[in-house]
Amino acid sequence: MAMELRQPINEQSTLIERRQELRALDAAFQELRRSTDGVPRARRGRLLAFSGPAGLGKTALIAAARDRAADTGFTVLSGRGGENEQGSAFRVVRQLMQPPLATMDGAELRAFLGSWYDVMAAVLGLEARGAAPAPDPTGVRDGLDWVMTRLAVKKAPVVLLLDDLHWADAESLSWLSSFASRIDDLPLLMVLAYRPDELPVEGGALRALLTHHGDRPHDLALLSADGVAQIVRNEVGAEAEDVFCKECWSVTGGSPFEVVELAIGLAERKISGAQHELPAMRELAAAIKGPGLIERLKRLDTATVRFADAAAVLGSPFSPQLAATIAVLGDDAAADATRQLRAARILAEDHGPEGELEFVHPLIATTIYRSIRPGFRAGLHNAAAEALLTAGYGPTAAARHLLEVPCEGIPETVGCLREAAREYLRAGATEAARRLLTRALQEPPLPEDRAAVLHELACATFLIEPTATVRYLREALTEPHVDPELRASIVYRLTTALAHTDQMAEAVAVAAAEARQATHPRVKLRMQADHFVWSTMRADDPDSPARSRRLARLAEQLPGRSLEERYILGLRAWDAVLRGESRHTALAYAEKSLHGGMSWTDENRGFEVPLSVALVFMYADQPRRAEELFEQGIAECTAKGWHGSHLAFGQTIAGYVRYHRGCLAEAEDLVREGLRIADKVEGVVAAQWYGVSVLIQTLLARGRLAEARALADRHHFGETAPNAVIYPDPRTVYAELLLAEGRHAEAARLLASVGDWLDGRGWRNPAWCPWQLRLASALAPIAPDEAVVHAQDAVRRAREFGAASTIGQALHTLAEVTGGPTAAQVHAEAVHHLEQSPAACELARAQIGHGAALLRAGRLQEAADRLYQGLEGAVHCGAEVLAGRAREELSAAGMRPLPLRYVQAVTLSPQELRTAELTVQGQPVAAVAEELHLTQQGVRQTLSRIYRKVGTDSAGLADFLQGRSRLHP
Repeated sequence: MAMELRQPINEQSTLIERRQELRALDAAFQELRRSTDGVPRARRGRLLAFSGPAGLGKTALIAAARDRAADTGFTVLSGRGGENEQGSAFRVVRQLMQPPLATMDGAELRAFLGSWYDVMAAVLGLEARGAAPAPDPTGVRDGLDWVMTRLAVKKAPVVLLLDDLHWADAESLSWLSSFASRIDDLPLLMVLAYRPDELPVEGGALRALLTHHGDRPHDLALLSADGVAQIVRNEVGAEAEDVFCKECWSVTGGSPFEVVELAIGLAERKISGAQHELPAMRELAAAIKGPGLIERLKRLDTATVRFADAAAVLGSPFSPQLAATIAVLGDDAAADATRQLRAARILAEDHGPEGELEFVHPLIATTIYRSIRPGFRAGLHNAAAEALLTAGYGPTAAARHLLEVPCEGIPETVGCLREAAREYLRAGATEAARRLLTRALQEPPLPEDRAAVLHELACATFLIEPTATVRYLREALTEPHVDPELRASIVYRLTTALAHTDQMAEAVAVAAAEARQATHPRVKLRMQADHFVWSTMRADDPDSPARSRRLARLAEQLPGRSLEERYILGLRAWDAVLRGESRHTALAYAEKSLHGGMSWTDENRGFEVPLSVALVFMYADQPRRAEELFEQGIAECTAKGWHGSHLAFGQTIAGYVRYHRGCLAEAEDLVREGLRIADKVEGVVAAQWYGVSVLIQTLLARGRLAEARALADRHHFGETAPNAVIYPDPRTVYAELLLAEGRHAEAARLLASVGDWLDGRGWRNPAWCPWQLRLASALAPIAPDEAVVHAQDAVRRAREFGAASTIGQALHTLAEVTGGPTAAQVHAEAVHHLEQSPAACELARAQIGHGAALLRAGRLQEAADRLYQGLEGAVHCGAEVLAGRAREELSAAGMRPLPLRYVQAVTLSPQELRTAELTVQGQPVAAVAEELHLTQQGVRQTLSRIYRKVGTDSAGLADFLQGRSRLHP
């Protein structure tokens, strides 16, 4: 029989027995409103979740939240998972963020996204980009945090509505899980709805957060018999009999979805609820879901069934034009099908904002989709892919349908999958790209394209499954007639993957073999550079001296015109530092390698050589030049969304440069940030080794021995030695820790083994690894003569290198272990050299040592001058224990430590100063982040850095700023 179109029943009916949940919604909205009206509260952000199996009314609660938010004037951003679209990366994120961003013109959007524009435009699908490095997952998460934070502040208060979260794509769910833990300072409310038993692995962090957040998910219950009776009587009339209503409850099980659909069907059939109408009621109930729904659908005409099938394949919401194209229907037929499906309560009454249609409930879409015969369903997916491409939706929209189509060796399918994978890689969605490229390989591609597809697949798996990367690349190298440029890229990726999976010797062997067989001169040079890189990083390289000689001969012939030549020259500069050749030789090669530039973010060459070249300048007493190069490299990484291992290395080694200059507080901040980044990136073991090594050295220099020991124990530092070369050398750093603890014999044994290793490689520069200096200090109490021999040899090696800081440190150690009447003269020479170097902390140490020697020689006035100089330097560097030693020496000589002749200057950067001012003014973290273009996490890190610099906390920050304003008007 023909059925009238009718509007869905009202909220009062659909939300019966949901008073508790509605009260929670109202309370959350009131709290959000109070926070934006300036009323203080303990937590600005809030998280509200509704969970339960299908059909319990989660979507109705989300709709109620939308209506309440709109009525209150809040900004609503919403997203919804789709059962058939879980493979579409960032689909839910784009639903949330695209609408407000799409209203901005080009200039406004660029201004809003700022430095994140290039990365986020690709992630959010705002524009097509050309070839560009893919951001790493850490960078993508940071960028999404930034965008949502800015939107929340700009459009406050904001309500995020997320329905069917169990069907969200992995990338969106991963970001939401991390972002939800950081919303407390935002004028934002998140309302989530999901089926707990269907939440995927990526939602585990979100589930844990909901459990511990204080807003445990509201687990929705089935309706009671009274609740079902109320819904039924609201529709068919109050005269419905009790036995009839009780049977309605029995056949529906109290599922709100089924009860509402049944009640509407009863009203449409004019059933009044009498006992004799029970058979008709049961027939209606059977048709609401499962086989009954499909049977009801098939009673409609064939065109309408095809339209419904096409809609189910597209997923809800869907374009009626696309569904008509897939179902091969004209406009009139599609309109008639839409009308019939609405009348049958399969499609919802309302159009979406872009004319899209939706199923009344996800259960209906699921039931229809699963009822389609597999072969016919694959054909519909193929037609959907073609229709989406023709309509301009792009390869990623089409690719998710191609995944459901049998492999037939069609080149166009491979091309679409590869292009979609490239888009996902540009957006940092490596797992989505891997799925598509795996399918492209199965199609299969044309023989001449197979190596390229394997290479692309390896790029996609590098961060998530490096062992698979090795397998794919080895297979790619067996393909015939591989383009030389592609082969070079394959080899670089393979050697990098081998190195990252602790197969350093294998990486060296692969690069050496390729260098031997390469015929193209430029490719051969590139392979040689890769071979030298991995050989240098290999801790057990058996051919180090001979390799250095080959590198030196090769570098002499190269003018540095190409990037390959500049890499060789940069490696030659670094090798000169390791071997302890003249600093002038190392600097000359370093400068030559930089003419024409070297990128830190070249995906096919890595950042090891640019980083090493920057460090050449540090070891050669030009730290400002090193810092300039590091700033450029870090800016490159940040601009391209590389917030993982590259940025971790950059921050850590930049801190190492500060350590060498004696800026210990700044060094500690940078290294801690590098470690924080490294800890977030799975598998970045090398970056953690670097960070822990530098941080232990910095803490020891600041006299914080207990912290250094705790850090070492937490990371099992000293228990194992890495297979790769790390600087500063971890074993030497651990020996420094043992020395600071007074464990001289243990330190001496460890340092002797380090010396054997380095001398075997021909690496003799105490600037790079001061093992001899530390060994001399360790031997001084137990074998003083041997200590002097080591110190004298270290001085000779330091003079050969020629850096004033290294010579000064070696002379200072020699003076300390020699003692006696000649010590003061050696101390004086050490101070003389260090005064010509940028090593401020080492200068202070040498000045205090010289002062102590002068005191023992009875030269009190000269001693006082030296000790006061050392005391000032130690305080300015942040070396508290060193400053304490100076005060003890002065007191022991009967001289009172006078106040410092210069007020210690605490230098805040402009960003730090503005952060401090806004904080003192009472601005919330979100507002500070908005003004300074930072994430909230960035603001908190800046504040922590400020507190460490000024030696106070938030309570004393205002006093500090007042004092600063008097000193610096």
